[in-house]
Amino acid sequence: MKLVRFGPAGREKPGIVDSKGQIRNLSKIVPDINGEVLANSLAKIRKAKLEKLPLVKGKPRLGPPVAGTRHYIGVGLNYSDHANEIGMPIPKEPILFTKAPNCICGPNDNIIVPKDSKKLDYECELNIVIGKRARYLKSEKDAKNHIAGYTVANDVSERSFQIDRGGNPAQWNKGKGAENFGPVGPWLVTRDEIKDPQNLKMWLSVNGQKRQNGSTRTMIFGAEYIVWYCSQFYVLEPGDMICTGTPPGVAIGMKPEPVWLKAGDVVALGIEGLGEMKQKVVNYKK
Repeated sequence: MKLVRFGPAGREKPGIVDSKGQIRNLSKIVPDINGEVLANSLAKIRKAKLEKLPLVKGKPRLGPPVAGTRHYIGVGLNYSDHANEIGMPIPKEPILFTKAPNCICGPNDNIIVPKDSKKLDYECELNIVIGKRARYLKSEKDAKNHIAGYTVANDVSERSFQIDRGGNPAQWNKGKGAENFGPVGPWLVTRDEIKDPQNLKMWLSVNGQKRQNGSTRTMIFGAEYIVWYCSQFYVLEPGDMICTGTPPGVAIGMKPEPVWLKAGDVVALGIEGLGEMKQKVVNYKK
């Protein structure tokens, strides 16, 4: 299934994408797409007769495909080819940081340049959505049943905040959680539709120029391992998300000089089987 939330920010309604790529309104089936629904109502949605659900007309704004995320975890340096491009050693364990949950926005919402920003960057990432409470999972195999599905994510990052003003992973949060630094979507693809999350092509372009062209094959720690690992340190609740790292091609790794994002730029990105999204970069306004 491809689950969506559509409508104005803060007033989104639940939906599902049918076989023709059209959005059907799920409001009569579930109140929203949130942690409670992911944990308890996916079977109910599967049983719904899509052709009888109201068709959503036009092209409405898409919101984050999951409402009420309380914990948004990030994994740093999780692609071997990305670590190589920026001259960092391969981590022995996943490097974890957090993105402020209120940075989460719709897949095509604007990226907002923060006040005093100097080094605005992009990161195309596979995003895990938790569907079942995960606490001290015993093994990597256990993790699979705790994953509701996957989305595309842009882990927008302000590198001067992240690196120049602290510099260690404990301080990365400053560069990861600004307003609209968490575009996710365009929909939540349930786990059963993704046969192998470790073999998905992914790409990102800026103003039509391809910047990232990678694959989840080069992830150092796979999606299920990451869920198991995170459960040793946090209690993961339904609706929580984990963005799992990015392939090479980010601005900070460009030679001889980085080309940072600026107002007016358009970022487009996608992952095989998970869809595409696009954001315009705009200046911060008081």
